[in-house]
Amino acid sequence: MAPPAFILPSEGLEITHSLSILNAMLDLRGGASKKRRKGGSRTASLHGTNKKTATGRRVVSGSKKEEKKSALGEQFSKYKDIMPLTRIYITLVGVVTGLSIVLGEEMTQGLFALDPVRLIYGLELWRPFTAAAFLGPPSIGWLMSAYYLFEYGSALERQYGSAQHLLFLFSQIVLLSGFSIFFGQPFFGSSIITSMLHVLSRLMPTQKVKWLIFTVPYWALPYGLMAADVLQDGNAANALPHVLGILTGHFYFFHKFVWPKLGGEEWLTAPGIITRLLDPDARDNAKNAANSALRSRKRKKGRKLGGK
Repeated sequence: MAPPAFILPSEGLEITHSLSILNAMLDLRGGASKKRRKGGSRTASLHGTNKKTATGRRVVSGSKKEEKKSALGEQFSKYKDIMPLTRIYITLVGVVTGLSIVLGEEMTQGLFALDPVRLIYGLELWRPFTAAAFLGPPSIGWLMSAYYLFEYGSALERQYGSAQHLLFLFSQIVLLSGFSIFFGQPFFGSSIITSMLHVLSRLMPTQKVKWLIFTVPYWALPYGLMAADVLQDGNAANALPHVLGILTGHFYFFHKFVWPKLGGEEWLTAPGIITRLLDPDARDNAKNAANSALRSRKRKKGRKLGGK
């Protein structure tokens, strides 16, 4: 009987190492392996759908494109969430600013400025709207003005509805067009922003707000904005657009909120057809508020009659 063959430990390690190298080579070229997945033997291919790197991690194709699409979709959803009239106004500002970059300063003045002769005799009826939408060339001041337009315009439209905000914008464009023609102002976009801020500040004048590094009452904010523009350029003429905006904004505030309380007629109210188009839920909300007020009055009268 032949004696049993003994394998030295070093030889066993070499054989195990060789087998592991052989299995790794078979896995790499897509051959069979001792370890098989459930559901039968399937050979892998270098050109398969599950691509892997040298470290064994999967390569996710199209992830950058998906991230770009998701980022664009998020920005578009934020744009759609802006109040409708404020969104249209900001879009018009962007279009006019882009065209001014392409056309140049001289062509911008000739095409978009408020020219009374071309407006009246040439029937160039777009000029009041482009004069209200032009905030100057792209700069830090332009970014701040666009932010103020978004912030104050959204707050005002959210507070009183799109129909009433449309009436506010229309009244400001008409009044500021007359003032700008009289004082020779070709554009009045900053005046509309100041008028928005003035109306909001008069609604809650004593509320404390942060402006730059100061805490000021809300009513002083339009004047602080005017002072900042004057000090920035060192030119007192920069105060004129803000003064005009304060005057036209106060005209709207007085006739909308103060004059009816003094017994006058409330004539600055959006027509019913515009309210139905832009604020379809406003009438239902008004009816519900009126019904709840009548119910509360009836309850109070019932309590008085009952001796409570």
